[in-house]
Amino acid sequence: MAVYLRSIGTALPGAALPQERARDLFAAQPGLTRLGRRLVTASFDASAIDTRYTVVDELTEGPTAPGSPDGDDPGPASEPDPARAPVFVGADGVFLAPSTRIRNERYIERAPQLALDAAREALAAVPGVAAADVTHVVTVSCTGFFAPGPDYVLVRELGLRPTTQRLHVGFMGCYGVFPALRAAKAFCEADPDAVVLVVSVELCTLHMRSSNESDQIVASSVFGDGAAAAVVTSRAPGDGQPALRLDEFTTTLTPTGEEAMAWTIGDEGFEMVLSSYVPKIIDEHIAGALAPLATDAGAAPGAIAEHWAVHPGGRSVLDRVQGALGLGDSQLEPSRETLRTVGNLSSATVLFVLRRLLEGGVAATGERVCAMAFGPGLTVEAGLFTVTGRAEGVR
Repeated sequence: MAVYLRSIGTALPGAALPQERARDLFAAQPGLTRLGRRLVTASFDASAIDTRYTVVDELTEGPTAPGSPDGDDPGPASEPDPARAPVFVGADGVFLAPSTRIRNERYIERAPQLALDAAREALAAVPGVAAADVTHVVTVSCTGFFAPGPDYVLVRELGLRPTTQRLHVGFMGCYGVFPALRAAKAFCEADPDAVVLVVSVELCTLHMRSSNESDQIVASSVFGDGAAAAVVTSRAPGDGQPALRLDEFTTTLTPTGEEAMAWTIGDEGFEMVLSSYVPKIIDEHIAGALAPLATDAGAAPGAIAEHWAVHPGGRSVLDRVQGALGLGDSQLEPSRETLRTVGNLSSATVLFVLRRLLEGGVAATGERVCAMAFGPGLTVEAGLFTVTGRAEGVR
């Protein structure tokens, strides 16, 4: 039975954080060594990111950097709310040290609305499918917790049936949406009438902090906040309704890299380990990880699909994947543009890339799309999809 990803909806917080502002703010934090400041400047400038979005509104308010005498050149920053005590960033631009509980409270406050906005957009984009048709909700997140969680909120606020089955994929990192899509496909294969709503919401900037450690600096330079949702069903799209047929998935643990990417819970937020060796590990093992998806014996890994939705973990990750697979610049354009405009949104990011690819009109019916993401382990998750729903030959 064919199963289709029929639509993708996305949502971003209202606070835009230009990369130059973020760089200057992080580089001016007290306690940074001279080397730390150089690492901040180099990492932020080399990120290939223009703008990210954040639920930490304080990052976009007030002076550009600690010690700014009068807040010169605040860019698009908004005026601080005098009635709200600073939680993440002081009025002088110095980072505070909120506890994990306080950070998680901001997640509880802001994650549900972003998840709802993305879900509503995804549902509205599928003709003939209404909220009442949804049989399963699969949520994905690794940046916060609460119960009843986002899955419960979606059922209640979208008016779904109280019998809607729910599944949460938690704390798996940037590849988390792949287990969610794989589960959605299985639900639809087991029940031809199933309509599965997959929603990922990640508020990565809640866990930003000042540090002299290169791993933490790199993480602070790339991660942003956002949500994405997809509707998965065996109901086939009609002409003029571009969709992706979910053909197959694969997962691989690389033989090295367990210590290179990790995500743990500390007293002052979640702590990211993102080693500079990650791109090299991906370079060495990406071809082998994609081998199960090859349909032609002996075919080069980069030839398994015309189009690629590579999780933009960072510019160097995309560079390594492109070189290892021999992909052209146009094949990485959706990933690079996603990185440039929103940054790395952890598990939600690959859905942003797939949406850009589908709505950009670059893929025609019958062409293949290979999507992939990387996460703690080091884990490589990938899927092979086929574009459908467009008139033959129409991009």
